[in-house]
Amino acid sequence: MNPKAFSSLDLKFPMLKNLTSIGYSEMTPIQAHALPLILAGKDVIAKAKTGSGKTAAFGIGLLTQLEMSSFRVQALVLCPTRELADQVGKELRRIARFTDNIKILTVCGGVPFGPQLSSLEYGAHVIVGTPGRLLDHLRRGTLELSALRVMVLDEADRMLDMGFQEDISALIAASPPKRQTLLFSATYPESIAAMSSAIQHEPTLVSVDETHDNSSIEQVLYEVEREQRTEAVARILGHYRPESTLVFCNTKLECQELADSLVSRGFEALAIHGDLEQPERDQVLVRFANRSASVLVATDVAARGLDIKELPAVINFELSRNPEIHTHRIGRTGRAGGQGLAISLVSHRESRLVDAIEESLGSTIARGDLGSIPMVSGRPPLPAMVTICISGGRKNKLRPGDILGALTGEGGIAGSEVGRIDLFDLCTYVAIMRQSIDQALECLGKSRIKGRFFKVRRTG
Repeated sequence: MNPKAFSSLDLKFPMLKNLTSIGYSEMTPIQAHALPLILAGKDVIAKAKTGSGKTAAFGIGLLTQLEMSSFRVQALVLCPTRELADQVGKELRRIARFTDNIKILTVCGGVPFGPQLSSLEYGAHVIVGTPGRLLDHLRRGTLELSALRVMVLDEADRMLDMGFQEDISALIAASPPKRQTLLFSATYPESIAAMSSAIQHEPTLVSVDETHDNSSIEQVLYEVEREQRTEAVARILGHYRPESTLVFCNTKLECQELADSLVSRGFEALAIHGDLEQPERDQVLVRFANRSASVLVATDVAARGLDIKELPAVINFELSRNPEIHTHRIGRTGRAGGQGLAISLVSHRESRLVDAIEESLGSTIARGDLGSIPMVSGRPPLPAMVTICISGGRKNKLRPGDILGALTGEGGIAGSEVGRIDLFDLCTYVAIMRQSIDQALECLGKSRIKGRFFKVRRTG
């Protein structure tokens, strides 16, 4: 029997017949790895990107576990945006086409409560929705999860980026501890590992991407004297054009001077070091993490605790004197199955330090010719995202769902245009796609959130 065939799984004939009719000829890699575990009732962490067939993987799994005679909520799928929830809901209905009397509801923010209340009154087997609106229904008593068998977190990393951690935790707390929890994420940062340990029971990690190793990092050394290094960094950034770059300096003064110089050359660059007050540090980290600033210049101490996924490039403005620190620096790129670039600037007097680093790595580092890189011409490309600051946060009882609902509802902005939402006690930062920034500012400036108006400004 073909191990990739859906018929190799313990599925009922109507399900197999329907999968064939909708063109599911054989399983994708993520389905082949995850579905047997899901059908066996195991908790699963699946690293899977959009287009990998993940919806069918968890969809087929949860649909096989439903008790059709009971119209209580037995499966809950959490999604970061209304668009994804709508897409997942449609796909689940397609997969369940030959299942009699099944009811699948989509419950999201940015739309009126009334129709949702009416639908929930009649019960449902499966609900797909966004965390904020689902939590609203839970608190109103219109959503009840005591019969839940399966909970799915789709694009979990994006939900954490958008600030839904507290909402997800509240939904988890309201569901039975003996449930199957499936966590699907495009990346596997520390925040996902922490979430998994808190909500899953002995999960199995499934990944069809290559794992991180040294071969995923391209290292290059450029020999350049100290007084020429700022120009060298600008030329390297202009040539390689990484979406995000972390530049390491050994002193606070170097950090600030390099960042200021890059800004004067048109780069969206920020510095982080020990002289920054906490609110300034928060804003810098938020803007770099949400990709509204493309360059972060940092000392090793200031960079501790950074959880930046999919970092394309690291530049050592100056080599660390400690080979272990060098390894830690370059290890921040090339993660999550991606290819990373690590560039180091050295002087001819640092040959012994280079030898020590290469001995520690167990390999030689390629040498590049800075003269072969052309000078930067024109303005560097702007980051895709822009950050908005709202003058209200946790102490104002704001939640990510409130902000997302305002933007995608009254504002008419697609959920895919909204990036990370970072809540602090007294302010909230929201990343918006550059082309929608004016629309977002206008919407948030004239819309009530939680019954009141908040000041809104663009940062940077």
